[in-house]
Parts: sequence; C-alpha cells; structure tokens
Amino acid sequence: MVAKAQDLLKDYKAKRNFAKTQEPSGDAPKGKKSPRGSFLIQKHDATRLHYDFRIELDGVLKSWAVTRGPSNNPEDKRLAVRVEDHPLEYGTFEGTIPEGEYGGGTVMLWDRGTWEPIGDPHEGLESGDLKMRIFGERLKGEYVLVHMKGRDTKRRSGPPRENWLLIKHRDSYARDKDTLTTRFTRSVATGRDLKQIASGAPARKESKVKDDAVWHSHPEEAEKADQKTRILASAKSGKTPAFRPVQLATLVDTVPAGQDWLFEMKYDGYRCLAAIAGDSVRLFTRNGLDWTEKFGALVEPLQKLKIGSALIDGEICAFDGTGRTDFSTLKNVLSDGGRLEYFAFDLLEADGKDLTKLPLIERKARLEKLLKTSARQDPVQYSSHVRGHGQKVLDALCRDGHEGVIAKEADAPYRGERTRSWLKIKCLKRQEFVIGGWSPSTKRRGFASLLLGTWEGKKLLYRGRVGTGFSQDLLAQLDEKLAGLSRKTNPFQAVPRERARGVNWVEPELVAEIAYTELTEDDILRHPSFIGLRGDKPAKEVQMEKPQSLDHDGEDVAERLGVRLTSPDRVVFPDQGITKADLVSYYEAVAEVMLPHIKDRPLSLVRCPQGRAKACFFQKHDTGGFPDEIKSTEIVEKDGDSQNYFYVTDLAGIIAGTQMNTLEWHIWGSRRQSVEKPDRLVFDIDPDEGLDFSAVTSAARDIGAKLTAMKLKSYPMVSGGKGIHVVVPLKPDVEWPDAKAFCKNFAQALADEEPERFTANLSKAQRKGRLFIDYLRNERGSTAICPWSARSRQGAPVAVPISWDEAKTIKAANLFSLEATAARARDENPWPDYFEIKQSLKGKLS
Repeated sequence: MVAKAQDLLKDYKAKRNFAKTQEPSGDAPKGKKSPRGSFLIQKHDATRLHYDFRIELDGVLKSWAVTRGPSNNPEDKRLAVRVEDHPLEYGTFEGTIPEGEYGGGTVMLWDRGTWEPIGDPHEGLESGDLKMRIFGERLKGEYVLVHMKGRDTKRRSGPPRENWLLIKHRDSYARDKDTLTTRFTRSVATGRDLKQIASGAPARKESKVKDDAVWHSHPEEAEKADQKTRILASAKSGKTPAFRPVQLATLVDTVPAGQDWLFEMKYDGYRCLAAIAGDSVRLFTRNGLDWTEKFGALVEPLQKLKIGSALIDGEICAFDGTGRTDFSTLKNVLSDGGRLEYFAFDLLEADGKDLTKLPLIERKARLEKLLKTSARQDPVQYSSHVRGHGQKVLDALCRDGHEGVIAKEADAPYRGERTRSWLKIKCLKRQEFVIGGWSPSTKRRGFASLLLGTWEGKKLLYRGRVGTGFSQDLLAQLDEKLAGLSRKTNPFQAVPRERARGVNWVEPELVAEIAYTELTEDDILRHPSFIGLRGDKPAKEVQMEKPQSLDHDGEDVAERLGVRLTSPDRVVFPDQGITKADLVSYYEAVAEVMLPHIKDRPLSLVRCPQGRAKACFFQKHDTGGFPDEIKSTEIVEKDGDSQNYFYVTDLAGIIAGTQMNTLEWHIWGSRRQSVEKPDRLVFDIDPDEGLDFSAVTSAARDIGAKLTAMKLKSYPMVSGGKGIHVVVPLKPDVEWPDAKAFCKNFAQALADEEPERFTANLSKAQRKGRLFIDYLRNERGSTAICPWSARSRQGAPVAVPISWDEAKTIKAANLFSLEATAARARDENPWPDYFEIKQSLKGKLS
C-alpha cells in the first residue's frame, strides 16, 4: 500500500521543530495532478559539496545526495546516498542554511523539470532498480537508481545509510564525457552562483525564488549565526592585501648550529596567510584557496586587532587534551565547532609596504609590535623563537610530544618558494600520501586498510598500507568518500601481488596525512598511523619527502658529473637569495625536458659574473677559458670568416656554463649537424608598454589557430619576460632564407589584416598600443631563449612551455619560479608530442 505523505515525512519532521523554524512542514502538499511528477536537483555546499537529487512520488520528494553530481556519461556510476523524504515545498528553495544547523550551507536550485517512471516506481524502489525518464532543463533522458544493498553504511543509531548509484542510460542525450557539473555552475532559477547566493546577491528580475531565504532549524542559535554572518560580511567588504606564494621549508636530517638561526615550534595545523585591512579579512591556504568562511572563527579576533593593513603568515591550529597542537583535533573543530588558534610567525606587508626584503629578525620584531594588543588568552598569538641552541630546542619539543622544529636564517629575506633558509626537522616522521585503494574489512562494511602512494613524475608509486588511527566517525566518512571515487583499474605503477589481492581501487584524489616510524629500503612505510585528510594540498603535488643533507645539493651534482663548481654559495639572484649551487640543482631537476631542446644547437649565452643585479653581457663566440664540458663548433659566418660557437650535449655542459656565470641560454633554430636548415620557427609576441597581458594570450591563440589552418602545429611558451613565443617544430628540409621569408610574410599578413592590433615593424615608434610580431628570430645566426632556461630578470623567472589551455588564463609571462618550474618538469610535460611532429614548410612557401 502506498504510504501517505505525512507518514513519509516522519524522519524529515523529527529533525526539525516547526514552531521555531521557517522550513516547510509539508502539512499541505501542493503537488499538481499530472502524469509526471516534479523533478529537481539542489546543489548543496554543506560540510561537503554534493547535489540533492529529488523526484516527486506519493506527495513527497524522494531524495538522494549525489556526492559528485549527476553525469551524462553512462560509464560514470555516481554514488547517491538516500536521505529522508522532503515536502514538495522544499523544491523551490534556494538560499542559505546557517552553519551549525542541520544541513547548514548554501543551496542552489541547479536543475528542475518533471520525470516519469519506467515501470512501477514503488516496485523499483523496493527492488533497488528505479528506472526513469527525466525532462529537466539540464538533465534529460533515461536514468536509473540502483541500490547497492550489500554496501549500505552502518550508523551509530537508526537504520543503515542506503547507498545507491545514479547511472545514465545510453540514449540520444548520453555523452562519452561528463559535461554537466563543469558546464553548469549557476542557478537554473536565478542565474546566481554559490558565492552570489551565499552573499545575498539579488536574483534575476524574472526569478520567483526568494533570494533572502535563510532557514533555522535551531532558532535559539539563529542570533549567533546571524552575528557570524554579519562578521563574515564585514570581513569581505573591503580590499585586503593580495595573496602571494608562501615560503616553504626543506626537510633535513640535521639541526643547523650557530646564532645565525632562529628556532620555532613546528605547528600541526593548516598554513594560513591572513590578509587584513581594518575590518576586511581574508584567510588563504598555502595554495591560495580562500578559506575565510572555513576559518571564520578567527575573523572577529583579527578584526579586533585594529592593525590597519597587513599580510601575516602563520598556522591555524587546535589543541588536543594534552595541550599539543593536533591536526586530527583541528579537523574535528572545523567540522563540529570549537576554538581555533592562529600562531603568527612572519609579516610580509604592513600598511601597503612590502617587507619581504627585510631580514627575518626585523620582520618578526615588527610583527610582535603589531600584535602587542593581543592578550595571552586571545586566539591570535605571536609565535616566539629561540636564537641558537637548535638541538636543545628540538630535544625539548620531541620530549614533550610535539612534531618538531622549524629553523630559519635570522637575516634572510622572505621568498615565496621552498628554500634552504627555512629548514624543518621532525621528531616523528609524517607527511601527506595519496589514497589509491582500500582493502575490505572482515569485521565491518567498508575498508580495513588504505593503500597509499606518492607521485614521481606521472607515476603513482606504492608506499604501503595504513589501518590504524581511525575513529568510528572517520571510518564512516571515508567509506562514503571512497565509494564515490571507485574505479576498475589500479592507479599505482605497481603493487605487490599479495597486497593487491581483493583491493578496491579508487581515483587518486584524496590526500591523507600519515605518521610513521621509518621507511624500508624499498621506501615502504613502517608502522604508519592515519592522522587526517588534508584539503589544502592537491593530490598531484604529493611526492615522497626525504631529509636532505645540510650541504648544497648543487655541489654534489657538479662533483658527480666531474664539473668543478667554485663559489657555490655565491648569490646570483640577490632578491631571491638564489645561489650558483641552487641554479645547478634547478638544471638537474629540468635536465630531462630541457636537454632535447638545447642539445647540439649553437648557443649564445647571457653571462653575469657579478650576479643578475650587476653588469651582464651577451656572448656568442667561444673565446677560450671555458670548461671542457661546454663544447664549441666552427661555423662559417656570412662574411666567410669562421667562428667558434658554444654547444652542449648533456647536463655537465649546462653546469659548466653555470660555473661560468651563464644565467640565460639562447639557442639557434637549427642543430650544428645541419646549420643551414632550421628545425623550429619562433613567433615572439612582444607587447607595447601598457598593454594588458590578455592581449598577448589572445594574440598567441589567434596565431596558433592560423598556423593550424595552414596545417602547422604550434606550441606556446611564456618567455619569462613580457611575451609569449609560439614555436613551430619542423623537419629540417628548407633553408634559412625560405624560412625567414615565410615568417616575414606571415607576420606582415597579421599586421595588414589587423593594423590596429599588430605590427611587423621593428621600430619602437610603430609599436604604440600594438603587439610586435618578431619574425626576425627566424634567420641564420639569430637566437631565442631556450625552453626551461632561467632569465636574468627581476624575480628569477623561467621560460616555460605551457599548453594551449593554459594560454587562455595565464596572467603574465614571468610567473614561474625555479622551484615551481622544477616541480612542473617532474609532474607534467605540456608539449608531450613536440619531438614527434614531422611537418614541413615545403608547399607553404609562396
């Protein structure tokens, strides 16, 4: 017998007090008499983002929470957790449910329409095979909800949580790749995105949805929630200092000695940049995510400091029962409420003035003065330090059960990358790992242990299993997350056969922090223990972190390759503190991707014997005095004379050039074996002063499209300076005069077609407000900056290959630091097929 709507809403009503709440009680359903029932999806940004899938049946909305949202790809099986039935009136709601209340978060009406069952819907619900046709504005066609009866999740009280799968049937609306949730990010009713709904931005005029709807299931808490909302609103109302990359510490195996080092406690929390301008506050994670709302409890304490404009670096923590900062406790506080602490340890800006070039000891003194109004019991605290006595500090912290110590050079500037002027030494080893699978438990539904890995390039390497450190709540939470990431294939490079037996594989997207005692010789964890999930670090960035020696790696690299490196500690980029040894370490990191571009090409070098800030010069010819590892070849010049040009064949040659103070490597467009025939063309887009960089990226894409139309594949590269190079690989089958003529004609055609936008004239006067298409790099003897080469410019930028997708959004040509580029070279190759392209200019010369 079909149940009455009032009976079906029993669970819904049990969670709400309708004498106090504005939510609909469902006492008088207003469903239309129609052969089709209503259908809707509400995008719900609560504890975790999900999509509430609702269909009208028996006078209520049958409801499922779809973790990753619906898909129009039949290959996708999306986890759909069944939740309590909702009243029909719920189907028009869009707005905010205050944090701390049942279902707290922002709700968007993401799709709406009607549906009809295929077969008897009650039998489908009962059997766990509910087929339907959906007539939504976004979802269309046939879908099925399948109950995974053996995979329901137990709860501490009440019936098990029903786990279903939402699957698209293959029909005319099906696609081979899901495009729904990425394509549609705004309300189907009001045109607002989640941020606009949360901020109370007005709905479209034609919308009938209330845009100020806020429901309170606990009205006694409403005033507190409203106060918090007002505080967050005031925090977002002004302009704060912009996020900038944070400085990171290098893990080492020895404590540095001497009075040149400051030693601070290593906190166990979330790294956070606090950007403050009066009452305006923004809180950023280490990767630049705006987590102001997540860390909302700290907004008011930071506002009360009344410190004007500042950008502060620190760590957000929570204390466990023993008085130690503890990441698991912090996760619980962020989820369930409680006290947050912010330990401030560096000051990057104050009242609009950049302080990063000041010595650390001076920055900390200014920070301490800035926070003088903060009492000892306040949530915002200055992080003190000890000068010298590093080993004693570490021993004391380890004895008291803390994580370790951070050592910082007292006189060093602040650098927004991983450096050796900040070092970390740990008591117990711990770091992030990627979850790639799980072994089922014999005692409960769900997992017994998680399979862990770290990335090495594009390979996910297996690092072992963890089966301890989980609370009951965490077990249930992880079960749900893992179910939504299921995949058929093993994501690891290799897993021992006995460990892979019976494993359920998952997409490697979850990042877990793990404590362990040591690594085996095969880099497998010993005695691992789960600490918590991390949301502030992308899974693709997780690599095995091994302690380094305090000695410079660059010296070791040079010694290993037989190159004598003198003055390895000499600073070549003074603003960043980058030494000659650091530059050698960088080139070792990118050698695999750089060498194919530079090997066997005649070179021109930019040499800076006194560092970037002093006089530099361009050297084309080998005049003697260079190490044997950097070679030379004789080339006949245009006037008939012969000159010796540099070339390299391996990393040793690049290190030899670095020893000779080379900061930039410029390459010919041909190899020394066939000097007269280029194997690459370069269109250098050089903007006039004052043009926005978007003009450069747009031009690059247009040039790439025109080349594609000519059946020439091209690749973009940010130059490390002001522009973008569009590079065309070739078969070396035409000579330089023909190649230059082709490039000149191409550039001139652009200028003729859009004279207000482009010029092919070298004259500075002709560039006013325009983009100069420099085709002159495409002639015998001319050079262009080598991909992956450092530049002798402010900020130590790098010339970096990018993809055409990146070219749509990149904001400048000099954004890549040495550290970021080294990581990029390890993790991805934006030009994967560059050296496989065999295309010719023959037939295109006219």
